Amino acid sequence: MANTVSIFKLPAVSDDEGRNVQFANSNRSSELEDKDEKTGLVLCFGEMLIDFVPTLSGYSLADAPSFKKAPGGAPANVSVAVSRLGGHSAFIGKVGDDEFGHMLKGILVHNGVDSSGVRFDTNARTALAFVTLQDDGERSFMFYRNPSADMLLQESELDTDLLRKASIFHYGSISLIAEPCRSTHLAAMKIAKNSGALLSYDPNLRLPLWPSAEEARKGILSIWNEADIIKVSDDEVQFLTSGEDPDNEDVVRQYLWHPGLKLLLITMGQAGCKYYTKTFHGQVPGFKVSAIDATGAGDAFVGGMLSQLVGDTTLYQDEERLREALRFANACGALTTTERGAIPALPDKDTVLRLINVCEKQMPKVPSWQNISQWRVPSRQPSRELLTDYDDA
Repeated sequence: MANTVSIFKLPAVSDDEGRNVQFANSNRSSELEDKDEKTGLVLCFGEMLIDFVPTLSGYSLADAPSFKKAPGGAPANVSVAVSRLGGHSAFIGKVGDDEFGHMLKGILVHNGVDSSGVRFDTNARTALAFVTLQDDGERSFMFYRNPSADMLLQESELDTDLLRKASIFHYGSISLIAEPCRSTHLAAMKIAKNSGALLSYDPNLRLPLWPSAEEARKGILSIWNEADIIKVSDDEVQFLTSGEDPDNEDVVRQYLWHPGLKLLLITMGQAGCKYYTKTFHGQVPGFKVSAIDATGAGDAFVGGMLSQLVGDTTLYQDEERLREALRFANACGALTTTERGAIPALPDKDTVLRLINVCEKQMPKVPSWQNISQWRVPSRQPSRELLTDYDDA
């Protein structure tokens, strides 16, 4: 990536008038009692939408013969991923008061996600995204949200009781793009952090949704210093550092690390992931599978990691335990690439453990898609009634 934009040093969070926003100490004493009520809840905040995924890879949007609809949206994907893996998760966001919006809430419920934080908007539609798949499963997106319901979530619509119960509060950057959702996002972060939650951040860069690359970089970094856990892809490292080498530890430490950060994760597709803590760093190899669609793989990775962390919130301090958790997360991401769509492809815990076990015995042989599909637990997959069997669009 060419060095066409200056590199940002990590800024403090600021409001629309440039004032610094401090979360760490504000009103914290009044909410300390909430720490005693933590129930291992992973609470995800942001967008939920419909992905239209082409039935054949290697075609442009205009040339794709047909599409299948699949529920998606990165924070919603993470909430379902955690639940599928046996964890306790909830989602806060807004969808349209339309058939797609009600279908999406139904999918959360079907997958065991607490949907009490979902709101409906009668004046805006549920967001849609059309996905272009390359032959290797990598993808690009075209969005329909001008504005969509997720952009219109108001602070007054937040379920504050749910926020105070969260052990981990997870979010992305798309909810920072426009008001009123941006202010709502910041308010939710403040409540969760003051109530003792770990803050988990996956920027999930979608450049077409931002006014410019410069605005995207600035917006993503505006809340960087508040997060306890950050996950980025190697491509996002290059973007956020204006083209610096994501493999260079000095680059990572200089531009992406901040003093309050507990764990920084960099995903690298089938190559696995890198991890950085205050005291150690390393790399965990990935799993080689026959990828069909990479949509949701990063969200599955995050869900896998958070499902491990929420039950052992100090595992990032022990490198051996951290590496085991990241191997589990890598397997979650790999399995998700073996089916089309995000939420439909998210694996259950038994399937993840089976992939790990098989690969340990058979490496470097790649498990077949047929074998992987047979491992999945049918009862944890979305029902025909909810998804109308992903009929061609």
